Amino acid sequence: MSGVPLGVLDLAPVPEGSTPGDALRATTALAKRAEELGFTRFWVAEHHGMPGVASSSPPVLIGHIADATRAIRVGSGGVMLPNHSSLVVAEQFGMLEALHPGRIDLGIGRAPGTDQATAQALRHGGPDDFPRQLTDLLGFFTGSWPENHPYRQVHAVPGEGNGPGLWLLGSSGYSAQVAGALGLPFAFAHHFMPHNTLPALDLYRSSFRRSEALREPYSMIAAGVVCADTDERARFLAGASALSFLRLRTGRPGRVPTPEEAAAHPYTDLERAFIADRQATQYIGAPDTVLAGLADLVKRTEVNELMITTQTHDPADRLRSFELVAAAARGQ
Repeated sequence: MSGVPLGVLDLAPVPEGSTPGDALRATTALAKRAEELGFTRFWVAEHHGMPGVASSSPPVLIGHIADATRAIRVGSGGVMLPNHSSLVVAEQFGMLEALHPGRIDLGIGRAPGTDQATAQALRHGGPDDFPRQLTDLLGFFTGSWPENHPYRQVHAVPGEGNGPGLWLLGSSGYSAQVAGALGLPFAFAHHFMPHNTLPALDLYRSSFRRSEALREPYSMIAAGVVCADTDERARFLAGASALSFLRLRTGRPGRVPTPEEAAAHPYTDLERAFIADRQATQYIGAPDTVLAGLADLVKRTEVNELMITTQTHDPADRLRSFELVAAAARGQ
């Protein structure tokens, strides 16, 4: 994977015994360290109603992180467009781009980022409105509209003329095809939909049409990683995120447990199988183990960039994981 840029995707995880404020400060500290380590992007994800995730408002957090760093690109992985007005998103990210020229990415998704009840409380429309919303968003950034469009006289200030780096995100073939048809870069959520990765990337490449933004397809995937000094230590630390994800998927979301709590949890056989299946597509281990796995992933998918996401109970272990990966990548 030599020469493939590495980025960070973070959810501002909230550990047991901590607060959302602590989590947001830890994410800011991680972004500053990621810049020092040579990571090229730092993205935060929009989630709602989850006690263990503090990144509910990417524009606010992106502005804070961009102020705390100097050169690293900062963005959303992603903003869930059906939760928002396209005009407001254009104004928010146009303002971020005006304040931090050339450093802001806007990754757009169409999932709710939450449960159905919270999604209903958030949304003006639904996923069926996504194509129209996306078209409107592009219009607000460029100021270019079809004749007789109802928003032709509406101007996103300072969004118009201050377009961020625009990406389309996805975990299925739908977004891959839309990204290809519009000639946009595409980022796939391998970290939670790994079995869809290759089909989605194939769809993106086969449906790609040249645009002003891109002459040829440009793709990135996000991969789940926990790196520690030994394979055994990494597997122990990874137990916390595994239990957290299990609770989320079974309707019992909470803050990130300790690895000791995860190790002592009385898993059923079905739960153990669920976790084993999830961890089989993550990259957990010592630096050489993780780097070998990531290099194989990049080779198989032929992506242009790789983004890694790590969740541990202790922010220091999360930070250490990124330090180890960065050091291993430099030493290739």
